[in-house]
Amino acid sequence: MNHTAGPRIAHVVYRTRRFDEMLRWYTAVFGARIVTQDPAITFLGYDEEHHRFAIANLNVIRPGGEGMDNQALVGIDHVAYSLGSLDELFERYAVLAEAGIRPYWCVHHGVTVSMYYADPDGNQSEFQVDAHPTKQECADWMRGPGFRANPIGVEFDPDEWMLRLRDGTPATALLNRQTHEPMSPIRGMLERAG
Repeated sequence: MNHTAGPRIAHVVYRTRRFDEMLRWYTAVFGARIVTQDPAITFLGYDEEHHRFAIANLNVIRPGGEGMDNQALVGIDHVAYSLGSLDELFERYAVLAEAGIRPYWCVHHGVTVSMYYADPDGNQSEFQVDAHPTKQECADWMRGPGFRANPIGVEFDPDEWMLRLRDGTPATALLNRQTHEPMSPIRGMLERAG
């Protein structure tokens, strides 16, 4: 695996039961602006990146904590790391799979193509590549109807995608998410909670 550039931290997702307070804090402390928002999750940015933070509203996603301590799920959901290309993402996938480390979730969010991994303690990391040529196009997509219709995304089989790439399918064909593709089951959970 090429470690010259390495993954770059892209964003952090937080889960909270103090949604409005968290939004005020991140806008005040980082000068962040809202990129896109709905009752379940808000994405914020403060520089050229399409988003640096996402704040997930547990009061919508898991109202009342479903029998858990009210603060049980509060905290960091995951940290995301960007790679430079789809080829780099799948090179990393192949090396990690060979070492017995496999993602627990692979999803095309529309703004990114992402693979999620959990370390031995269960801490979650997302490795991602932008699905659009520029950061501005990514941010524009997040504000558009495709993201509003399906902000979670479309799951994919990483082995199938790796074979397609190796067989010559252009990366652009995989990066272009179609809005008619089936949504992740996680989206249904959010809709039932909302």
